[in-house]
Amino acid sequence: MTVAPMKAMILAAGLGTRMRPLTDHCPKPLLDVAGEPLIVRHLRRLAAAGFTDVVINTAHLGHLIEQRLGDGAAFGLRIAYSREAAPLETAGGIVNALPLLGDAPFLLLNGDIWCDRDLAGLRTQLPDGDTTLAHLVLVDNPPHHPQGDFLLQDGRVQPRGEHSGLTFSGLSLMHPRLFDGWRSRAGEAFPLREVLLPAMAAGQVSGEHYRGYWLDVGTPARLEELAARLG
Repeated sequence: MTVAPMKAMILAAGLGTRMRPLTDHCPKPLLDVAGEPLIVRHLRRLAAAGFTDVVINTAHLGHLIEQRLGDGAAFGLRIAYSREAAPLETAGGIVNALPLLGDAPFLLLNGDIWCDRDLAGLRTQLPDGDTTLAHLVLVDNPPHHPQGDFLLQDGRVQPRGEHSGLTFSGLSLMHPRLFDGWRSRAGEAFPLREVLLPAMAAGQVSGEHYRGYWLDVGTPARLEELAARLG
């Protein structure tokens, strides 16, 4: 089966407060992981999975990200930057970047996670004509997030309520139509969860439980853990 070209978006606009002092003068995506910036590792994986166009949102020290990555040619990619004067959180950043993302589904990747889920295979999870507007990769709950985020039932993602659920990995597929009712909030900062909950209620969010390696690279200790694994 031929898979249509798909864009990817890397969320890279966060302040990296949990990584301080490492992020006082270096944006978190450029922190070194066993000899290579974390975001460069993401770009190489995306290129290997067949992606050619990547959108990166930036805010904190974003000019350093642009200086390091350029137009993406060094990685066999085309990079477009969605610049934010101040971080717009996840959904706000996506809405701001919609003009760069086009009208087709795109892969969304938090710049501060690592997941060895096959990215090429993930591209097929929002088939044409389906009413599903998002597909989330969920993982087992890490020690620092024991209750998780969402429930997965029969391939559909739902709020967890009072129950213990699974953790959203920060890796997903999104259809731009998911944000149709939110475009008027362009320039505002708001979280992706705010967009996902009504879509979940409408049965428009699918998901999977991924049991491979995943790490939230949010602290210096976890950065060291990933470096030891990839080094």
